[in-house]
Amino acid sequence: MLKVKRIDHIAILVEDLDEALSFWSDTLGVELTFVEDLPEEHAKVAFLPVGESEVELIKPTTEDSGLAKYLAKHGPSLHHICLEVEDIEGMLEGLKEQSVQLINKTPLTGSRGERYAFIHPKGAHGVLVELYELPE
Repeated sequence: MLKVKRIDHIAILVEDLDEALSFWSDTLGVELTFVEDLPEEHAKVAFLPVGESEVELIKPTTEDSGLAKYLAKHGPSLHHICLEVEDIEGMLEGLKEQSVQLINKTPLTGSRGERYAFIHPKGAHGVLVELYELPE
């Protein structure tokens, strides 16, 4: 059975990371835990925990990346919702069996050992959904 454990994070695409951090940290009082450069994703990401989830602020670091193109087309906005799952490979297989459109058919591995894959917005009623399996 496919199982979602929780919302891991909500990702917001921003043009100016410092300006966005000012709002989230100074105005709303959400504490910044760290900022990470992700060259393989052409992005810089700020992590702000809220309860058992996080808000991630994402700034593209190149002008020709997919993130930069999305930002140019849509402006600063919600980019995706990330769901932590128990078994990402099982989840992807179950979604394939149900003919859900996927961006990643197999999981990728992130900088902190997390495994992730994206469901295409066409497969999730207009929302980009990231599936996440945290390392044990």
